[in-house]
Amino acid sequence: MKAVSRNWVASVHVALSLIGVPYAAGTSGVWKNAVSCISSLCSSTSVCMSPAAHVKSRCTSYTGSDTPRFPVPDDKVDWDTDWPQYSPVNYTAPTVLKKPVWADPEIGAFSPQFNSLDGSVDRESHEGSYRIQNGKPLNPHGRTGLEGRGLLGRWGPNHAADPIVTRWKRDSTGQRVHHTNSQLPVLQFVSIKRLDCGEWAIPGGMVDPGERISQTLQREFSEEALNSLQASPSEREKIQKRITELFDSAGLQVYKGYVDDPRNTDNAWMETVAVNFHDESGNSASELPLQAGDNAGQVSWIDVDSSLALYANHLHFLETVAKERNAHW
Repeated sequence: MKAVSRNWVASVHVALSLIGVPYAAGTSGVWKNAVSCISSLCSSTSVCMSPAAHVKSRCTSYTGSDTPRFPVPDDKVDWDTDWPQYSPVNYTAPTVLKKPVWADPEIGAFSPQFNSLDGSVDRESHEGSYRIQNGKPLNPHGRTGLEGRGLLGRWGPNHAADPIVTRWKRDSTGQRVHHTNSQLPVLQFVSIKRLDCGEWAIPGGMVDPGERISQTLQREFSEEALNSLQASPSEREKIQKRITELFDSAGLQVYKGYVDDPRNTDNAWMETVAVNFHDESGNSASELPLQAGDNAGQVSWIDVDSSLALYANHLHFLETVAKERNAHW
């Protein structure tokens, strides 16, 4: 697997161009908020070009709530920048405070072992060692304007895995379709429309305690893009056979690190490992019965293109895949 740089150049794409999938931009309150915060933070090229200046992690209001973030200008993101006036809002979602099995207790009620494997919970960061202040971990990419955990269950890194399943777009004769501008073959990927915010995304999810990344990649794709949880035993067996063949192939790791996610806070943040599984011949993933399930509203094969607007920094993952596969971007 090829190593990929973690430096992310934040890209802003307000127009959503999805092939064959209708979508009315602005129908989701969360989407409007995301566009608003991106527009305000990316008023200059210097802001959007800084990998440390997370954009979606500093939206005006915290996603899924009316809780406002304390405004953090780009030059105050870094923890090393002295800012006595910083007074972030403290917010942890009610669903997290109800202590579901996937969530930590409040700090003080337990003593987590940060920067290490804490029992079966991995509290190590892909970014390296992170700071602890007043018993709480600090976001390695700086201030977000909000303390607590928000919608995230774990203090510190919340680990996810994103399976990027791709195939070549083909015409009625089975030949690859080439883009009229770049003259390069067009890739398609399996995308889901998230129920929580209405944005299109790669069908990934959280790594369970003690679970291997490879297991998470296969499980999350099966649950979100194939609705395997609702399938009959016989259907589930067929799905499992095909999906195992696909995920047993050599995957291309395209990213491992911090994610600019709207759920991030000063004390809890998303990290992921994104792996591309490519159906070169078109007779593996292409035959999978796509059906939205779990946290997905819709699921579809989407043409890979730089004009797409996707959740978090998923567009960056696709750019890497397209370039590695010598496909249109």
